[in-house]
Amino acid sequence: MSNAIELKNVNKSFKTFSLKDISFSLDTGFIMGFVGQNGAGKTTTIKLILDMLKLDSGEIKIFNKDHQRHADVIKEDLGIVMDKSYFVDEWTLRDVEKAMSPFYINWSSLKYSKLLKDFGLDKNKKVKELSKGMNMKLMIAVALSHDAKLLILDEPTSGLDPVARDELMDMLREYVLDENRSVLFSTHITSDLEKIADYVTVIQNGKIYYTGPKDELLEQYALVKGGQNVLNDSLKKLLIGLREHSVGFDAIAKRDEVKHLKNIVTENVTLDEIIIRIEKESRKSEK
Repeated sequence: MSNAIELKNVNKSFKTFSLKDISFSLDTGFIMGFVGQNGAGKTTTIKLILDMLKLDSGEIKIFNKDHQRHADVIKEDLGIVMDKSYFVDEWTLRDVEKAMSPFYINWSSLKYSKLLKDFGLDKNKKVKELSKGMNMKLMIAVALSHDAKLLILDEPTSGLDPVARDELMDMLREYVLDENRSVLFSTHITSDLEKIADYVTVIQNGKIYYTGPKDELLEQYALVKGGQNVLNDSLKKLLIGLREHSVGFDAIAKRDEVKHLKNIVTENVTLDEIIIRIEKESRKSEK
């Protein structure tokens, strides 16, 4: 199985923040959620993948090719959807095609027109007249009109209403029905990923906390609840993101480490709960 994206020991330092030994890979034909709190390093990592920033050390490959040496070849098969439109406000959607089509050998005007019609977008409208959801659909239309094999989405659902977010999930599901296509989806809205992601990479404070199958991560952790009478020092060492209250406590923990314990309750945990608790634990350790 080939990789759509592969990062090995990628490092990038700024004055107040660093990415440290970032390593993960995305197999062709799958959707990976790239998640973490705002400021964790998601956008910086994506900018490195897109060669918008230069890495300090490490290696990035897209379609098994070095992302810098083969940038011209790679861009033919790459589609980018950002949280903000990268088109000129005064352009009409006709102008968008005129500006973008010369950059892609495989551009299809027929496909672009069909996608705009399917998405309910008027070619005569200006970019500045589009809602955020419409702008997102326009960026996807551009990506699909040159038959992109890899979509990289950086916080595309931020600020979208639930209907527009659900529409995007449906588009991505349909997109990867072709097993030659892949998606890297960066977001802090983890409920979206629980619906569609095959894999998850969790980044925290510039380091990878977890990368692997989404279902394995959800099975690995449990939400733990109990009374104050069972909350001793040995149990606290197993708990992540502990929250104490008048009648007891709740936290997450690895299932294997707490399954033998009595007088506690374990429940299934959401991806959002995992992100919140590991961030809470990180902040506690920094104090």
